This record gives sequence, structure tokens and C-alpha cells, in this order.
Amino acid sequence: MAQPRTLLSIAGFDPSGGAGALVDLGVFRGLGFHGAAALTALTIQNTRRVERVYSLRARQVKEQYEALRRDIPWCGLKVGMIGTQENLRLISRILEENSAVPRVVDPVFQSSSGAWLLERKAVPRFLAAIKGRAAVLTPNLGEASLLTGRPVRSPDDMRRAAAILFQKSGVPCLIKGGHLKGPITDLLYDGRTFRLYRHRRFEAGARGTGCFLSAALLVFLADGYALDRACGLAIGLSLRAIRQARRPGRGRPVMTIPF
Repeated sequence: MAQPRTLLSIAGFDPSGGAGALVDLGVFRGLGFHGAAALTALTIQNTRRVERVYSLRARQVKEQYEALRRDIPWCGLKVGMIGTQENLRLISRILEENSAVPRVVDPVFQSSSGAWLLERKAVPRFLAAIKGRAAVLTPNLGEASLLTGRPVRSPDDMRRAAAILFQKSGVPCLIKGGHLKGPITDLLYDGRTFRLYRHRRFEAGARGTGCFLSAALLVFLADGYALDRACGLAIGLSLRAIRQARRPGRGRPVMTIPF
């Protein structure tokens, strides 16, 4: 029997199933990979809001990671919610150890309901921690603003922010423009070329869009696609999932995996 290809998610746990590791694993498996996960935090939340966050200690995250590494080879990994500055230092080492495989970093700083998912004191250290250690960084406009220290409100702002992020981290950057007014523009900068992905807006208000897109992007990179093509495929798949979003609770819809 052929060994399944595995992708690793290092992320938080959302018990409502709308974001975090559960979304990552669903995307991985839906696209033909086995999914494994090392959790960084337990969130107390539903489809309406995050009520509390319990971050795991770096030792606990490391034990999960090491147990998996002793047993399961993976061909790519994704980092989502990190939780603490202590965990960020661990993630930096994990990214360094996995330089032979694609690594996608989704900088999850705040929930849509406003809860902080990474200690604020860790944000200024984020780019140094991932410097040269990932295939792509996938911030939204708010995360790009926090990382660059300047507002990102337009496609021109996105270009400037992407250039700053690459200069500081050496990592290509896909800035997600879902919070722009009017038609959405996502922007990829690989250190040489800007690539724009324009698409219409769907007013589903779905949760977990960033988790879904970054997980799909890892899948396409692990399948051997070039970064610009992988971004286009991941964006297209995410749009399909947004159109099919469903509302299991009384809050926002959650992404439906369109497989």
C-alpha cells in the first residue's frame, strides 16, 4: 500500500470548526493529502465570537511536533495561530528544521471578533522569527498594517507593504485584499515581481477564509506548482468555498470545502 503524502498544520483549535487546524486538515484531506496537526492553543469560541484563549506552552507544542516527526514524514507545513512569544521562538526553529519542504506562514494575530490570538509583544518580533524560513507569508490588510507599522487601505498601500515585508523577512508575500472596498485585489510579491489577482466580492461574511486559503496554497506548493500559479489556484478554490459557505450556528457562516 502506498504511503499517503502528509502535510502538517501548526495552529490553534477552533471548536466550532470554522477556522484553525480543523479547517487545515479538511483542506489537506479534501485535496488528497493526509493531514497531521500540532496544536498551539485551545480557543473557547463559537460562530459568533472568541470568548477565551488558552495558549499551550512551547514545551507542549514541541512534544506534539517531535512525536509526529519521529513517526510521520511530511512534505509541507503550515503555521497559523501561534499564541505566545515563547511559541514564536519555537516556530522559528521548526521552520528552520523544515527547509527542504514548502512552508506557508499565515500571521494570525486577531480574531474577526477582536480577540488577540498572538501576544502583542510578539508582533514586532514576528518577521525576524520567520526571516528566510518560509515559502510565503499570507497576511490580510490588518496583519500587513501591524507588521509594517503603516496603514494598508488600497492596492498602492499593498504594494508598499509587500515590498517592506519582503525586505524585512526575505519571504515572498501574498497580501489578501478581502477588506478593500469594491472589487477585491490580492497581491503577491516575490522580491522581483508584483502579481495581482482581481476577483469579485461575495458577501458571505464567512469565517476561516485566511485559514482555508493558506492551507490550499500549501497543498498546491507541495504538488509542485510555482508560487504564482499556486496562489491563483488557492484563491480560486477559496472563492468556491466562500460561495458555498453555510451557517451551522447563530453567527457567521463557515467555509464549505468544495470537493
